[in-house]
Amino acid sequence: MQHDDPRTSEQAPSAADARPGSFVRVDDELVGRVERLLSANDVPALLALVETFHAADVARLIGSLDGDDAQRLFSFLTAEDASEVLIELDPDDRETVLEDATAARVASIVNELDTDDAADIVGDLDDDVAADVLPRLEDEDEIRELLLFAGDTAGGIMATEYVAVPLAATVGEATEEVRRQAEEVEDIYVVYVTDRDDRLAGFVTLKRLLLSPAPTPVESIMEQDFVSVGVGVDQEEVARIMSRYDLVSLPVVDGAGRLVGRITIDDVIDVLREEANEDFQVISGSGDEGLSDSALRVSRGRLPWLVLGLGGTILSASVVSSFTRSLEQSIVLVSFIPIMTAMAGNAAIQSASITVQGLSSGRLLLSDAFRRVGKELAVALWNGLALSFLLGAAVVGLGAAGVFEAGAGGTMAMAEVARLALMATLALLSVIVLATVNGALIPVVLSRLGIDPAVSMGPFVTTANDILGLTVYFTIATLLFL
Repeated sequence: MQHDDPRTSEQAPSAADARPGSFVRVDDELVGRVERLLSANDVPALLALVETFHAADVARLIGSLDGDDAQRLFSFLTAEDASEVLIELDPDDRETVLEDATAARVASIVNELDTDDAADIVGDLDDDVAADVLPRLEDEDEIRELLLFAGDTAGGIMATEYVAVPLAATVGEATEEVRRQAEEVEDIYVVYVTDRDDRLAGFVTLKRLLLSPAPTPVESIMEQDFVSVGVGVDQEEVARIMSRYDLVSLPVVDGAGRLVGRITIDDVIDVLREEANEDFQVISGSGDEGLSDSALRVSRGRLPWLVLGLGGTILSASVVSSFTRSLEQSIVLVSFIPIMTAMAGNAAIQSASITVQGLSSGRLLLSDAFRRVGKELAVALWNGLALSFLLGAAVVGLGAAGVFEAGAGGTMAMAEVARLALMATLALLSVIVLATVNGALIPVVLSRLGIDPAVSMGPFVTTANDILGLTVYFTIATLLFL
């Protein structure tokens, strides 16, 4: 299994041109070739084909196969190669390849992983399988401790492998400690320094360590201005901290300040991807679904949101029906319904997306709520005035062209057209202002209540803006036009 290559995926060669260190284009041709080798049970040729692939490419290949073929290909991999592939697989594909694996096979694979990845794998296993696998693991105690932490906290994503030396150590002793743990600790970025009570006192970069004479006390060259997080810190906050301070490794401490683990940049990338997927699913009104999920499971995830949306549209319909008399007096009002609902939704989405992004990244604090809403109000007024002017001009132009019919037949008089244009202008301005302010305010309120602000961009709030927009529109139409 290969690991790193400076070329981009756009330059990926086909499987026939693959060589060590190259990316592979996983396409229908490659999948078909692998399926034929599996069908012929030609294991040597199959392993010869995939042995030059990056673990991520093998994972993508496995994800493109059906369940039985995916399991067979994975079963042919060595424990070391299988461990690299396993952490690259989507959770659903991971469950598929491990479904029929023995506890001994699973344990042999997990033993090749760092403790954070090992805890993730064991945590996803069925309780009975996990109970059988855990006693077979070399780092059983550490993994059991990690499983006690919630999966979305610093303790849940940290690894317990790290290099640390006491304050009294010299540069030579620290260097020797790095060599001693090189096999156990992957990707060593810094050496942590602890006091006699194992509390984190500072760290030394590898560069500083290599450039300092061996007899130099570590305490004299260590960085004491460091950032650490507690085990209970949410993983999103961990990602924000590492992004803010440009960290590749973040130490994790317990309540007493003792060093218990570290979080590396690859863990944070996984967190960002996971959180982005969750937000997208909330925004789109879908459940936690994968490509291999059955239609029934996908339906169960989406149906509640659709039912909620249906309820909202029923309420929208009731708003329209409550203004039946207004519609009977002037059927032209129906023409503006899609304009009001569409513009309300668009304005709210624009405002909400910026607010949600700010809250998620930590750039927008809850204390900035009123300032944010005030800015969005100013933006809404400018946009509303511009769009309302355009709509009013369009109404006047269409009225002059004789598009609008009068109630008793014939075309609408220009005086009526002017009144219709005034109504449409004021209604659209009001709808845009209210929807924009709602889009900025609702995510802040939800965040204050401890609810994911991404919910504000889902079907529920979108439908709520439709209801509000229709109510405002018909109220203004009744007062100014009828």
